[in-house]
Formats: sequence, structure tokens, C-alpha cells
Amino acid sequence: MTVVARRIISEPVRLATVTWITIVDLLAPEADNKARAELLSIKGIASLLIASEAMKDAPIVVYGAGTRVRVYCLYGDDALTGENANEDKLISSPVDGDWKMSLPVSESDLEWVQAALKEKSTRITARDLNTEVEEMSEESTSSKSVSINREAFFRS
Repeated sequence: MTVVARRIISEPVRLATVTWITIVDLLAPEADNKARAELLSIKGIASLLIASEAMKDAPIVVYGAGTRVRVYCLYGDDALTGENANEDKLISSPVDGDWKMSLPVSESDLEWVQAALKEKSTRITARDLNTEVEEMSEESTSSKSVSINREAFFRS
């Protein structure tokens, strides 16, 4: 699986709502993309999460049939300097075909965010921001388990 990370400049340079639009533009740049409409439908929820700085250390994760994309946000001095920002366009849209998105949320907000997202989308979910991305289920990518023989891998 290929993983791509992007770091989006957020507050105080951009308002949380503008940051979300920037993320949507990155993931679904075509105006007629159905996924774009779905992403825009959660603008209020996503903006609240961005404003709470949930994406500072825990990424938004988009996964499915293609490349896995992790989106972090930069805040404060990091946003002002922009030196770690990476807002480059993606080679292909990760929300084409079968895709899912996981948003990081503080434990105290998790229950209401999950309920609010469930009303808007079946593809976009929330997870505790302390949950590692690798622990997330990926039913859409594969039901097979991969095992690596470390001894054979490191043999010369």
C-alpha cells in the first residue's frame, strides 16, 4: 500500500472552514465529483475538528482502492512559517471509486461526532485521535492477511 502525507496550513493563517475547503480541493478537485459533495456536506463538523486542532498530530486518513492519504494540519507558528507545509496536488483523487475517510476526534467529542457523521455519510467516520491509523479496519481494501517472513526478507 502506498501512503502519501499532506500538511495543510491552518489557523491562524486560514480559518478552519477555509482549511477544510483546501482539503476538499486536494482530495476531490473536480466540481462534479460526487465525493466532493459528500465531503462538503460535513464542512461544519470537519471545521470544528480542525479548530480544535485534532489534526495537529493525528491525520485525517483517506483509504480504499487507491493510495492511502494522510492529511495533517499546521497550526500556530508552524502555520505562519509554512516551512513544513505540503499542499501539492495528488497524482490521482483518493476519493474516486471505493473510498473511506477517518477523522481524528478527541475522546470527549467522539460520540457526538460519530452520530453527526452517520447522518451525513456512510463513508466518513470518526476515531479517537489517539488510535493509530494502522489499527483501523480496511474492509474495502482487502480481507486477506499479509505475513512477512522477516528471516527470509533480511537474508543476503
